Order: sequence, then C-alpha cells, then structure tokens
Amino acid sequence: MDKSQLNGVKPSIVMEQHKHIFTKSDKKIYDYIQSNSDQVLYHSLTELSEESGVAEATVLRFFRKLGFKGFQDFKFLFAQEVTVQDDDAHDETYAGKIKHNMVQAIENSHEIIDDDELQKCVDAIDASEDVVLFGVGSSGIAVLDMENRLMRIGKHVTAVTDPHFQFMRASSMDENTVVIAVSLTGSTKDIVDSVEIAKQQDATIIALTNYIKSPLTQFADHVLLSSAKESPLDSGSLVAKVSQLFLIDLICTGLTIKNYKTAEKIKMGISKNTARKLY
Repeated sequence: MDKSQLNGVKPSIVMEQHKHIFTKSDKKIYDYIQSNSDQVLYHSLTELSEESGVAEATVLRFFRKLGFKGFQDFKFLFAQEVTVQDDDAHDETYAGKIKHNMVQAIENSHEIIDDDELQKCVDAIDASEDVVLFGVGSSGIAVLDMENRLMRIGKHVTAVTDPHFQFMRASSMDENTVVIAVSLTGSTKDIVDSVEIAKQQDATIIALTNYIKSPLTQFADHVLLSSAKESPLDSGSLVAKVSQLFLIDLICTGLTIKNYKTAEKIKMGISKNTARKLY
C-alpha cells in the first residue's frame, strides 16, 4: 500500500490486509499489538521491541512496510481508532455487538474502496458478454447472490461454485471472458487454481478479497478490497459475507447506473413475470 493510500484507513485494517505477507518477526509485533492495544499507545519504540521480542530495526521496518513513516506515525492514528472503540464498548448485548460488527465491516470496507479501480471493474464487466463468477463455500453463497443481481439488470452471467466445474469452465475461456473471483482470504486453493487456468486463457480477472497480497491477487487484473476480520474458527461468518455483499452491491449499482434504461426495462419485465407467481 502506498503512503498516499493510508489517509483515512484505520491502522488495524492496514495490518489485517498485510497479514498474509508477515514474517515470523512481523507476526510477533502484530500479535503483541492486537493483545495489548491500550499499552502500545504508551510504549516507546524500544519498549515495543522488548515486549514483542523483536529487534528495534525490525519493528521500524514493520511499520514502514505498512506505509507508516515510523512507530510514532502509527501510534498517532492507532490512538484515534482505539478511542473510538472505547466509546462504543458500552453496548454489551450480543445483538448490539453483532449490529456494531456488521456496520463496522461496511464502514471499514467503504474507507478502502478505490473509486478508480471500482470503475475499471464496472467497465470491464459491462464490455463483456461472458461473465463468470467463482466462489466456493461461504463465498459461493455470495457469488450466487451476485448472479441473481446481475441477471436482474440484463447481464448474461454464470456463477460456478463447484471446483471441478470451475476447472472445466476456466478451460473454455478466452480474452473476452471476465472472471469475478470471490475469496475473503485470497488463499482458497480451489479458487486460485481455477483463476490460474482462466488467466492462462487470457481472461480478465477481478478479485474480491480482504487482502492486498495473496495467491489470488497475483493473478488479478483488478482487485477490490473488503475489510472484515475473521478468525479461522469463524470461517464463513455473516459479518464477513456482509463485507463481500457490499462490494457486490457497488459493482451491480455501478452497472445499473451505466446502463440505466436497459436495466430498468429488464427489471420491469422481471417484476411483471414474477408477479404472476404470486397469489
């Protein structure tokens, strides 16, 4: 991430997005910050180095790798984030926490949206007559929703959630195909393998993921980032899915705006035809 991209992005989000490329030493620093967020605000560089068990030079490289000028730059922004979190901590009911987590996932994802990249994705999908969606597991549910949304605005699209079918579909692609691959981690082997085949066929790859650098983004022509923290034990959480659906909604809305008259005509036709199925 460029330093210019840090504006307005929470430090915790920046760390989360780079977690896949952390070294063992980076992981020690990250784990310490996650477990001791309040104390970190009062540490010096030397104290953080000692508490995390990593050399000072390594700690400094860690923050610069993330796009910060140094530890003080990180602390200044992190202090603002922690203060906001403390203000919200009074809501202790599980219903309130779920609401907060979902709203936070959308707000965090909104903060890191690259408008230029979003428009490039919309333009690429709009120009293609062969749009294919890849997702497995929980992300498979997200691509099925995207298929429904795109069909409703007149886009010819196919969602493929079975890895074997993905391999077969990818093998028949060409330079006119656009693949939208949805994977929160960007490290789901089935998705990465399918996308690699599609890339060999010269298809355009759009990745919807949570991490800037991952096996999936190595093959992507365009990357749209979401932001929803998810531990391995919470895989498939609704909060994570909400962040994916937010990106999907942005793409579908962008396409609707770009083709407003056609989209409205098709929506009207669908409404009339489905109305006959209702009592």
